[in-house]
Amino acid sequence: MRIVIVADVFPPLRSSGAVQLRDLSREFVRHGHEVTVLVASPELHKDWQIDHWNGVRIVRLRTPRTKDVSYGRRTIGEFLMPYAMRRNLKKSPLAGEKWDGVVWYSPTIFLGPIVHALKRASQCPSYLIIRDIFPEWAVDMGLMGKGLPYRFFKAVANYQYSVADVIGVQTPGNLAYFNELASGAKPPQLEVLHNWLSHASDTGCSISVQKTALRGRKIFVYAGNMGIAQGMDILLDLAEKLKTRSDIGFLFVGRGSDAKRLRDEANERCLDNVVFFDEIDPDEIAGLYAQCHIGLVALDPRHKTHNIPGKFLSYMQAALPVLANINPGNDLIDLINSTRVGAACTDQSVDSLARLAEKLLSQLEQDRDIQERCKNLAKTMFSPEVTVRQISIALQKQHDYNSVLSRASQNHRTAGASIDTDETAPEYSSKL
Repeated sequence: MRIVIVADVFPPLRSSGAVQLRDLSREFVRHGHEVTVLVASPELHKDWQIDHWNGVRIVRLRTPRTKDVSYGRRTIGEFLMPYAMRRNLKKSPLAGEKWDGVVWYSPTIFLGPIVHALKRASQCPSYLIIRDIFPEWAVDMGLMGKGLPYRFFKAVANYQYSVADVIGVQTPGNLAYFNELASGAKPPQLEVLHNWLSHASDTGCSISVQKTALRGRKIFVYAGNMGIAQGMDILLDLAEKLKTRSDIGFLFVGRGSDAKRLRDEANERCLDNVVFFDEIDPDEIAGLYAQCHIGLVALDPRHKTHNIPGKFLSYMQAALPVLANINPGNDLIDLINSTRVGAACTDQSVDSLARLAEKLLSQLEQDRDIQERCKNLAKTMFSPEVTVRQISIALQKQHDYNSVLSRASQNHRTAGASIDTDETAPEYSSKL
């Protein structure tokens, strides 16, 4: 199939979404599909740019800035983004190209207009990969009420859902939220599409734990975004609680709105068992984890939707058991417990989290199979091969379904024309 992937992130960006889309596009190519990625690129000084990478054609389209700007400017930029992408795509050599399927990634929620235009021009099905449910999670977090801004974002999100033929959500728990879409004239097909991550080889890392204050310790590592949604303060509380354990250290690597605050707070608390580093290249993650022992996951307890962070996948792939502090009811709890790949805390108690941390360290020494279980989970549930196969099947089914509907509609119109001719014939005859 000729697949077009639409997104607002792609390498060289280092976000989890960019890495996932890199792995997804590469896997589509490996399965024999012809892949083009349309990516919003505010850094461009021209309208469009075409790059080629590992068999993937990347079309970078100039758009307004949406990153590292004020919330108001970001909203305006994201609203204008799909129209700028469509306008600049028309100026490129790909203006008249047709596709067999459109795949797009959310967040952001604003790509609906360009996806709709691509679908209409190619008469092809679309697949929405949704990784968080916005604006609902912002309401849960207390970042937004249900006033005018919420209604605006909700309308944008609902339009995006209406454009999709198939929606792939992260976990079974998120399916319930979309049940209301079933009342539409043409509701999208809903299915669980697990996150994915390609295998990464250890090619080394610019961070050497042995050259830090954590040398010789059992390392709890957190690598990724440090923002409001993560609720990472309890991880500093955990480090403080275990400060007397000279054999335990905490390594935080990444960026985000809370990164500087957390770093400053660790210094103020004199946490000599904590070390912070800035974001590193995704290709260095395997080398980083090879120096660590347990991966940390944190999600703010106010979340009501279900989320399996990308870092969880990377921990599993690196055979790192996970210690998670997450919102009650999250599907990740059952996944961790049923596969025995770590421990999950939901009562937001640092004492409970500390007990689980120490228990997990002991288990790591006694349970020789736990690392193998982590790797097996990554292979069986979070493989890009499984993801591409699932999306391809869904698009093909939708294509076949739409073809049947088109033929039925054409037959109906033909039959209607025949009936009209038969009914009017006697009238014409009588007139003759």
